[in-house]
Amino acid sequence: MKTLTGSKLRLANRIYLVLAALFICSLVVSNLIFQKFFYWNPFGWFKFEISVGLLPYPITFLVTDLVSEIYGRRKANDLVLAGIFASVFSLGIIAVADVAPAIEASPIQDALFTKVFGATTIAVIASMSAYLFAQFIDIQIYHFWKRLTNGKMLWLRNNFSTIFSQFVDTLCVLLLLCFNNIIPWENFKSLLIAGFLFKMLVALIDTPLLYGGVYLFRRLFRLEVGEEIEID
Repeated sequence: MKTLTGSKLRLANRIYLVLAALFICSLVVSNLIFQKFFYWNPFGWFKFEISVGLLPYPITFLVTDLVSEIYGRRKANDLVLAGIFASVFSLGIIAVADVAPAIEASPIQDALFTKVFGATTIAVIASMSAYLFAQFIDIQIYHFWKRLTNGKMLWLRNNFSTIFSQFVDTLCVLLLLCFNNIIPWENFKSLLIAGFLFKMLVALIDTPLLYGGVYLFRRLFRLEVGEEIEID
């Protein structure tokens, strides 16, 4: 663990704050937009049927892996808890907005607002439950491989932790949504396969981004392989 002082410490804290904001924003937005689904067929051999809520969600795993690598397990766990608090707080705001009656001149009437955001409470609870489980699994697996490889083989711990935790997350969310009749059971299998393959593909794609981020951090703060930053 490397202790920073002065301007380097302030810079490390500011970067952590930016990463936390990116993480929380991605998580909350993914819970709000999940009801829209689309097809994505990038290579012509498999058509992904996925929710638009999955688009920002992989960013959260990239951020937690980066924070785990540079700031350590405790700061990564802090991000997870902050994300859960932000999701619960957003539910409160949505509940108040849903109860407030729309005026006649309102572009969005009550029925439409409830249709778009009415399932958000169940979705966020389902997402948070799965997300909490998956993120802590991701962090635990990441640091297990980090210890085992003495801080080397970054690609291994990034992909092993993210791919496994993303499968857990996808499975848990779909089970909870199907049990609560948000998504019909006949769509379960196709959404599970498509969601997991999409997340696995993103996990492979984000590996160079993680390498780039870790490289910049190590140069900026003169860190050795496997060394972490200690911040307040």
